[in-house]
Parts: sequence; C-alpha cells; structure tokens
Amino acid sequence: MTQHLQRRLTPRHITFMALGMAIGAGLFLGSASTIRLAGPSVLFAYAFGGLMIFIIMRALGELAVHDPVAGSFSTYAHRYLGPFAGYLTGWNYWVLMMGVGIAESTAVGIYMGQWFPGVPQWIWALASVAMIGGLNLMAVKVYGELEFWFALVKVLTVVLMIAGGAAIIWLGWGNGGRPMGLSNLWAHGGWFPNGLAGTVLALPVLVFSFGGIETIGMAAAEAAEPERTIPRAVNSVIWRILIFYIGALFVIMAIYPWNELGTQGSPFVTTFARLGIPRAAGLINFVVITAALSSFNSTTFSGSRMLYSLAVKQQAPAALRRLSAHGVPVRGVLVTLVFLLFGVALNYLVPQRVFGMMMSILAFNTVWTWGMVLVAHWRFRRRQAQVPAFHLRGWPLSSVACLAFLAFVWVMLGYSPDTRVAIYVGVGWLALLTVAYFLSGRHRALAAAPVR
Repeated sequence: MTQHLQRRLTPRHITFMALGMAIGAGLFLGSASTIRLAGPSVLFAYAFGGLMIFIIMRALGELAVHDPVAGSFSTYAHRYLGPFAGYLTGWNYWVLMMGVGIAESTAVGIYMGQWFPGVPQWIWALASVAMIGGLNLMAVKVYGELEFWFALVKVLTVVLMIAGGAAIIWLGWGNGGRPMGLSNLWAHGGWFPNGLAGTVLALPVLVFSFGGIETIGMAAAEAAEPERTIPRAVNSVIWRILIFYIGALFVIMAIYPWNELGTQGSPFVTTFARLGIPRAAGLINFVVITAALSSFNSTTFSGSRMLYSLAVKQQAPAALRRLSAHGVPVRGVLVTLVFLLFGVALNYLVPQRVFGMMMSILAFNTVWTWGMVLVAHWRFRRRQAQVPAFHLRGWPLSSVACLAFLAFVWVMLGYSPDTRVAIYVGVGWLALLTVAYFLSGRHRALAAAPVR
C-alpha cells in the first residue's frame, strides 16, 4: 500500500473537473428560475456573482499553490484558524458533497425515467452509485480522464448552443432566413423589468450555480506540478464558466422573450429543434444525464479525499487513512458510497421530493465553505512577509467585499421561505458537530496534533 496520494492530475483534468461541477442541470434546465426573477438583467447578476466567485478562487488558489495538501480548505482552516475550525469545515464539506451526490443521482433517475418510464427511479439512482463508485476506486489518473470526457460533453453542448443561437440571431437560421436581432433583450419591460430588486433577489439563487468550482482546491494534493497547474486552472475556469453562462443566457433571451421562458420546456431543446437537429429533446436528456454523472463523479472524489484528510488530522477514524497501491483512499470512497445509498432509499420512499429537498438545504454548507476559504486566506496573508507570485489582487479590500457578499447571501437564505430550511439544518448540523467535538475530547487531542 502506498502512503501518499499520487500527483497524476494534469491542468486539463483539473480544469474540466471544476467545469464539470459548475456546469450542470441548473444551466440546462433551471436557468429559467433566475431569469423570471431578474429578466434580462440576470446577465449583470451573473457577471457580479462571477466576480465574487473569482475572488474566492484566487484566494483558494493562492493557498493551494503555497501548500497543495489533501483536504484543502479544511486543512487551511485547521492551520490558520485552529483545529476546531478545520474540523467543522471538513465535516461540513463532506456532508455537502453527500447532499450534492444524492441530488445528482436523483437527477439521473429522473431523466432516465423519460426514456424508461416503467423503471422505478431508485433503480437508476442505485446504478449511478455503483458506476461512480467503481470509477472512483480506480487510479486517480483514470478518474481524471473519465471526468474530462464527462465534462467535455457538457462544454461542447453549451458551445454549440451559443454558436447555433448566434446563427439564429444574426443570420436567421431556423427562422426563415430572417435574423432575430437582439430586441427581445429590452422589448419586454426593458433590461430591468422587475427593477433592481429583482436583480438583487436573483444573486443568492444564481451564486449556487458556481458551486463545486472549489474542487480545484480538493484536487491540489494530486496535481502534477501544482505551482503551474493550479494558477492555470483557477484563471481559466472562471472565465470559461462566465462565458458559458452569460453567453448561453444572452443567446436564449435574445431568441425568446424572457417572460415566456420555461413555458415550453428547456430553451436548449427548443433552440436545437429550431436549428433542425432531430430528436433535440433526447439529445439534451443525454447531456443532462451526463452532466449529473459528471457532478456525481466529482462529489464522490471530493468527499473521499476530505475523509482521508480528516483522518490524517485525527478528525476522523484512523482506518480512513489507508490508501491503495494506486494512491486511492479506498475506505474513504467506500464510506462515501455507503452514505450515498441513503439517497437510493430516499428515491424509493419520496422520489418526487429528493432533488429539491437536497438542493434547498445545502446552500448553508456552500456559503460556509467559501467563507472559511476567505477567512483562512486572510490569516495566511497576515503571516506572509512577501506577497506570493500567484495571489489575490486587491487584498484586503477584495476579500472584505466578498465576505460582505456571502453575508448578504446568508441573510437572503433566511429571508426567503423557500430557502430558510437551509439555515435551520445548517446551524443544527454545526451544533451537532460542536457537541461531538467537545464530548469526544477531540479538542484536547487535536490541539497537540500536527497539521499535515
């Protein structure tokens, strides 16, 4: 058995891992919800939200280049904020990955049901757990290659959507040769049909579209040449995601009046159908299933690596430190899969409610993770005599602005009845972890434990 994770992930692998997590079913089928809130001004909301996420990723990238360790932000919280902060952050993120994994396996079941309506949803959820579990037990380079191809399907679909939509807008393809133009962007109430308030209300919703981009940090411990790989991945991913999201939504709202979106199914389906692509609905169904499997693949990877890191820091059972000959934390993968089977049970008991239930209660965990990245980075920079070569520009003002934004998102989670449950569940989970931490005596053991 090897004693260390293996550095086999290339910039291509890590870039597409992050793209695979951040470009998912929310873009293909769920973008209509943010458009209904903000109208065409959702483009400005995505640009601002993307800027905030870029600040977070530059901070995480700076930490990862300086110290590319397993556990990423959990280890940084441990090192710069104390063992308790690292403990809370690590277990909070593992639960986040479990919730996202359950949601994505549920999405596979939902969309496979469109092709095989007679097969129970839980069967497909179970099949996805088995398949993704098998992939994650392989060497990390195999995992990276498979995730690259998973994510590439999504990326190519978005690129084709933007290119095809541009042809409709300016060349009149699929519209009898008559260019559509851009008037739909302002002809139905202007750029801000619901006022500035609508744009602001869309921010907490759309920011979670970027959830999963922090996978870059989790992969740092297995990245080849992290001092080169991590900066390249951080700088390229955020711009690609912004282009994909803003470009796709720009095209969609130029072709279709914003207040009619969502009434005729996915805009991706109708756009490809208008371009004359046969079986457009089946094509998008395949892409969404691939998108869900890609995100599920990355959550299993990240969850198992977080368990390994927690075990190394004596914050989880020592047995989870065991690695295979290929450097894979096999027991961490298996424990993660066992808990993902809980999602299969939910798909058996309440199949209609699983996806929405998971996504509504995980918002708290996401904001906590991003906030801890910024706070740990703050303490890190305070200890540095010199500014690192790869660093967060505009610090500390950029960091303060981003923390204020995350605080606003947290307030909005409590303000909206639809997302208030995230606050209740998140605070309850942190309270449970806190009780377990002190009752088990870990506060004494971890205080003396070295950070690795």
